[in-house]
Amino acid sequence: MSHKPIQTLLNANEEWAQSVMKTTPDFFARSATGQKPKILWIGCSDSRVPESIITASKPGDIFVHRNVANQFHLHDDSALSVLTFAVKEVGVEHVVLVGHTNCGGAMACMAAAKGAATNPTVSTPLARWLRPLTALVRSLDLSACSASEALNKVVEANVIKQVDNICKSEPITTAWADSDAKRVTVHGWMYDLAEGRIRELVVRDAQAKL
Repeated sequence: MSHKPIQTLLNANEEWAQSVMKTTPDFFARSATGQKPKILWIGCSDSRVPESIITASKPGDIFVHRNVANQFHLHDDSALSVLTFAVKEVGVEHVVLVGHTNCGGAMACMAAAKGAATNPTVSTPLARWLRPLTALVRSLDLSACSASEALNKVVEANVIKQVDNICKSEPITTAWADSDAKRVTVHGWMYDLAEGRIRELVVRDAQAKL
């Protein structure tokens, strides 16, 4: 096993830290005192969608939670704890749920939806995690779509479904019910890997609640 990729990261970190210190000498001292990001990014674990890089953001700009296929399950304590902390403690004003084209998780769910009839008892951690998305795939009419069109339709439907779930969660419903609380808006975005651009699919706030 080669450790070169690890050493490359460590070397790059040292170069980056030195560069920041030269241009903004007090950056790390200020960063160490606390964070006040206005945005919570809930995205996919895919290595091609690094939120800070594709939005030209700096450390401290975005609070982040990522998982396979950008899911937000209402029974997932990890996602719920991030959302709760972000809204109630950090004070974010925008929650963005971000999917992307050519999503491997969506592809896996499309394959699982087709194979469910022949192998319905498959149960791995990944299969269990993606089960709601696989069910969503089965609910869509993809018969007239090409493979690429079907995948994009699944990705977009997934973004909208996860936005719906976020809007049903306790941190958001509580914030929206409290007229004195800081306003929180929920966004559904799709990132195009081939173009490097983000497209907004849906926006929800207290006035447009489910």
